[in-house]
Amino acid sequence: MNSHGVSVSFLFPVMKTLVHRGYDWNAFCEYAAIDTSLLLNTEARIPAEDFERIVKAAALYTEDEWFGLHQGQGMSISDLGVLGYVMLHSKTLGQALAAYQQYNFIICSGFNADLEVEGEDILISMVLHNSSKAPSRHCIEDMTVSFYRMMLGLSCRAIPVKDVHFMHSPPSRTDEYIAAFGWVPQFNQKSNTLRLGKEILDYPVLSADPRLLGIFEAIAEEVRTKLTQGTVLTEELNRWIIECMPTHFPTLQEAARYMRMSVRTLQAKLKKENTAYNRMANEVRKELALRYLDKPEYTIAEIAYLLHFSEPSALQSAFRKWMGVTPGEYRQRAAVASR
Repeated sequence: MNSHGVSVSFLFPVMKTLVHRGYDWNAFCEYAAIDTSLLLNTEARIPAEDFERIVKAAALYTEDEWFGLHQGQGMSISDLGVLGYVMLHSKTLGQALAAYQQYNFIICSGFNADLEVEGEDILISMVLHNSSKAPSRHCIEDMTVSFYRMMLGLSCRAIPVKDVHFMHSPPSRTDEYIAAFGWVPQFNQKSNTLRLGKEILDYPVLSADPRLLGIFEAIAEEVRTKLTQGTVLTEELNRWIIECMPTHFPTLQEAARYMRMSVRTLQAKLKKENTAYNRMANEVRKELALRYLDKPEYTIAEIAYLLHFSEPSALQSAFRKWMGVTPGEYRQRAAVASR
C-alpha cells in the first residue's frame, strides 16, 4: 500500500473545470464528500482512491460521459506545480519526459508514465503502481490527453499520434476522441499506451531557461526527499498492520515489539517522519474500510467486525470523520458514480 497518495493540488484542475462550466464548487464538494479544509493546506495529500472517486463523481455531477477526456484537453502545465516548471525549462521533450518520470511522485505517487522505444516509435504507457485495480476510465483518459497536450505546449510543434490503446471499454460514442488525438483509440486492450514518433524526444522546449531549470529542480528534489524520507519504516509498519488486521487491531506496544525498539523510540522516529502510530493504523483501517465497502457482499456490520471496531456505530463514527459521510452514504454514492 502506498501511503503518499495524490497531492491536494490535483483537485484544483477539477475545480477549474467545474467553475468554468458554471458549477458551484462548494455544492460539488458537499455532493462528493470533499473536505474543503484540505484545500487550505498545500502540503495535504489524499488517497489515490479518493481522487478517482472525486473525478468519477464530477463526471456524474456534470453529466459528462467524457469528463476525464475533456479535463485533460484543458490541462495547463502550471497544474503540475513545481514539476510543471521543471518540464517547462528542460532543454528537450525527452528531458522533460524524464523529469516527469523522476518527479511525478511529488503530485501523485500512484500514476506515472513508462517510456519504451520500439523501432522508430516511442510507447508511453500510463501506469498505476501498487494497485490491483485498473485505473478508472476518466482518470486514465485525463492523464493520457493531458500528457499529450503537455508535449504540444512545450514544443509548440505538431505531434501526430500514431496509435492510442485503452484498457477500458468504449463509451456510448467515440467521436469525442478525434478532437483530442486526431482519431479514435482502440479499446479493451492490454495496456493504456500512446504511440508517437521517437524523433519528438529531440524537439526543443521553446521556453527553456537553464538558470530557472536549476532553481526548480532544486525545489523539486527537496520536496521529493521530504516525501520519501523514512519510507522504509512506515512501509514496513503498514505491511505489518495489514498482516495483523485479519486477527486483531494491533497496538502501539505490539508495533514497538515487532520493530524491536522501545515505544518511545518508535514514536520519536515516526514523529521525524511527520506521522504517528495511531494515524498510520487508522489510515490502514480507513483504506481497508473503503475496499470492503466496494464489495457489496459485505454488510456494514460485517465490515465493522472485520476491522475490529467494538460495534457498527463505532465504525459509523470513525468513517464520518474520515470521509464526511456514513459508510452507507459512501457506498450509495460510489454505486451511483460507477454507473
